[in-house]
Amino acid sequence: MSPIPRRSLLKAAAVAGAAAQFSWALGAKGAEAAPAAPAGGADPVTLDWLEDGGLGAAPGSTVGVPWPMGAHEEGQGFAVTDADGKDVPVQSWPLAYWPDGSLKWTAHAVASGSGRLTLAAGPPAAPARKVTVDHGGGTVDVSTGVITAKIGKNGSTIIRSVTRGTTEIARNGRLVLIRQPEAEAEDGDQGTVKTERFDGAIDEVTVEQDGPVRAVVRVDGRHRRGSRSRLPFSVRLYFYAGADSFRMVHTITYDGTPEPGKTSGDFVRGLGVRFSVPMRDAAYDRHIRIGGEGTGLLREAVQGVTGLRRDPGAAVQAAQYEGRRLPDPSTWDQRVTTRLQYIPHWGDYTLSQLSADGFTLRKRTKQGYGWIGAGGGRRASGFGYVGGASGGLSFGLRDFWEKFPAQLDIRDAHTGEATVTLWLWSPEAQPMDLRFYHDGMGQDTYAEQLEGLNITYEDYEPGFGTPYGIARTSELMFWANDSTPAAGTLADQVRAVRTPPQLAAPPRQLVKAKVFGPGLFSEPDRSTAAKAKIEDHLDFLFTYYRDQVEQRRWYGFWDYGDVMHTYDSARHVWRYDIGGYAWDNSELSTDLWLWYAYLRSGRPDIFRFAEAMTRHTGEVDVYHLGKWAGLGTRHGVQHFADSAKQQRIANTTYRRFYYFLTADERVGDLMHANVDSDETFLVLDPLRKVRTDPYTPDRHALSIGFGTDWSGLVSAWLTEWERKGPKWEKARARVLSTMEGIAAQPNGFVQGGGLYDLDTGKFAVAGRPVVSVSHLSAVFGLNELCAELIHLVDMPKFKEAYLDYCRYFNATKAEQAARYGSDFGTLLLFQGHSRLDAYAAVQTGDAALARRAWTKFYHSDGYTESSPWRTEKLTGPAALVEGGEASWVSTNDTALYGLAAIENLALLGDRMPG
Repeated sequence: MSPIPRRSLLKAAAVAGAAAQFSWALGAKGAEAAPAAPAGGADPVTLDWLEDGGLGAAPGSTVGVPWPMGAHEEGQGFAVTDADGKDVPVQSWPLAYWPDGSLKWTAHAVASGSGRLTLAAGPPAAPARKVTVDHGGGTVDVSTGVITAKIGKNGSTIIRSVTRGTTEIARNGRLVLIRQPEAEAEDGDQGTVKTERFDGAIDEVTVEQDGPVRAVVRVDGRHRRGSRSRLPFSVRLYFYAGADSFRMVHTITYDGTPEPGKTSGDFVRGLGVRFSVPMRDAAYDRHIRIGGEGTGLLREAVQGVTGLRRDPGAAVQAAQYEGRRLPDPSTWDQRVTTRLQYIPHWGDYTLSQLSADGFTLRKRTKQGYGWIGAGGGRRASGFGYVGGASGGLSFGLRDFWEKFPAQLDIRDAHTGEATVTLWLWSPEAQPMDLRFYHDGMGQDTYAEQLEGLNITYEDYEPGFGTPYGIARTSELMFWANDSTPAAGTLADQVRAVRTPPQLAAPPRQLVKAKVFGPGLFSEPDRSTAAKAKIEDHLDFLFTYYRDQVEQRRWYGFWDYGDVMHTYDSARHVWRYDIGGYAWDNSELSTDLWLWYAYLRSGRPDIFRFAEAMTRHTGEVDVYHLGKWAGLGTRHGVQHFADSAKQQRIANTTYRRFYYFLTADERVGDLMHANVDSDETFLVLDPLRKVRTDPYTPDRHALSIGFGTDWSGLVSAWLTEWERKGPKWEKARARVLSTMEGIAAQPNGFVQGGGLYDLDTGKFAVAGRPVVSVSHLSAVFGLNELCAELIHLVDMPKFKEAYLDYCRYFNATKAEQAARYGSDFGTLLLFQGHSRLDAYAAVQTGDAALARRAWTKFYHSDGYTESSPWRTEKLTGPAALVEGGEASWVSTNDTALYGLAAIENLALLGDRMPG
């Protein structure tokens, strides 16, 4: 799916022009645009850094800022100043619009600045050295004013050269894939492993931004070998004004077809990004730097002159260790100078991180000769440098050990051209094996599969446990240095790789702007004992999961960012190997809980946790190619294993936070790709195994539920609409028509679902009332989305239908039957649904609903005040690794408790029981 080019967004906004043309109710029967808020929300906003207070060695940072409705009109300029009132150059653009056409979200890129910054309306300051983009020739040339990168438009060289001034620092930047057609021998015998190399070939290059502070170039293609191709890729290159570095966001989509039970197929043996680095200096002035633990570094020269039997002099040794050009050898102790030819040249270095707990570092003189150990440790930073006194390339791979197996290679540093490879999948590891994990165990029919579901909670179906179409995004950073950086500069570069500096708007601005479900979150408040206790519980739950990631080693290329679903108290482990109890895959909106926890607190540790989850769940748990593109996979032992492929996991709701807070283009791609995912209901019926009535998917009569299905669809349409993406008019029509269709049903949301017409985007109105309520309908973002929609669109019947659902889910069966003629049957998750009571109580002013919200929160299912709210220590032999356990914790309950606590406090914090 094509991205939304930034120019397209700006053009769409400019063409739309007048506020009336932005009206979200344009052409909608029975709907009017919500009234604009009065001006006055245009106060300056203080932006702060999530972590250390400045850019450090990073090239720049981009932040998303929300505004109250009516605060700023389209075309408004923005200025940034630092704590001393000095202008900070900024580039701004719209991310989303309110119904009245005013700006809802804006993005702001800065390439300088430290400490707190102030964002306000006004003319932006221009950078002294602007980013410029020239794409009129055979390459796209991007200059930051310090470095220039020439980006290829075709062939297999992504970045043809990176120069600083007149010095070429790097060249021939390309992508490398090593494919292994056969799995490793599994019978204990030594086999012959054959591999073949594919090179990334360019299909399309798009300039998405061209300065003056920030430029973005997107390169799409496939890894090719002759006429064959594998692993489509999308690479974005980010450049900021005045920077000597650039950032790469690298995405691959897996299109292999590994067959379970067979040893032949598509096995990735290595996946990497490779550059060539010219080596101009004498061997003793060529330097190698490789990151170890923290900001630790291996600091060596290709030809070392320290530790020799003869001493060249303390000043010479110190200069080489510090990376400075050495004095002329004629000034050294001549016992060294005359024997330089006998000192080895170490041209090759490799650091391999094959697990989250150990890396090894080794080196050799050149190919064909033996390796020697050069050290090791637990967790390498993923950083390196090769070059010399006249310049060189620093490079880094984010989440290096977290997304093992990873590797850094430096080759041929003793020759005129070194080669650097950052391996996203280490060729020294076992090949990437994405075969399904069992043989089906005779589950050939739906009846047998449902029996399997009843024992392992896995929804198995032959052929559905395929990784075809899942994706993974990695982030890399590169510096073109004019000399070997000093130790402090290298440490700054390491920190920039590990934790890219991120500007952030404060929680009070997010609350004030009324985004993400107005009124559903507020800043933490410990003013009463009852509130403080809930805040303590929220802190406990986040800390527990953060610590469990480490204790249980929830790391790895395909796994990092997710958490487990359910605990096995008998084995003192999470149920990592039991069907649907294993990886969580966003079940019951874990992502939402984390993002709301961040929105209200501004805590950097929560942001980074949620960021990793967004990168994972939006890529790995969702299909991006093939017939299921746009659908996600329910929780399971492998992220793609379960046969339930549904909208509820691909839900755009879970991506919106990161996109609007950071303007991340890759996440923008994922959200835009979901706009047409209603088409997938033609391909796959999510209820195919349990339907009792005859049903065949039909383009004009698709069965779509108003809960998990519609919430996933409408979140994509809403986001495309407010972003004014290429399909925003279609998306607007879909949002409004489906809202009208649900409101028109005899029982509204309680009807459960309807027949949807793909061509008109409308639900047929049922001829008779039906009561069909599931405890899952509202726990995949429905409450949060409906709160937004009700705030944005004045459609009284829709609001009434949703508030009725909120009012009666937690009602007694007698109350349900009195209202609808039938009760809702056996339900679960009452604590999580207490936030629906709270929302409806505020909307209607119903004090009884407010009391019920707190009653269901404190005294139904889920966690209670009598829950232990502590961990127990685990040691051997009860556990593999010493740590803690809270066997009473489950991720379903955590997500629902977290969301209910946050929303109930915001909505009804002043009406808590005494």
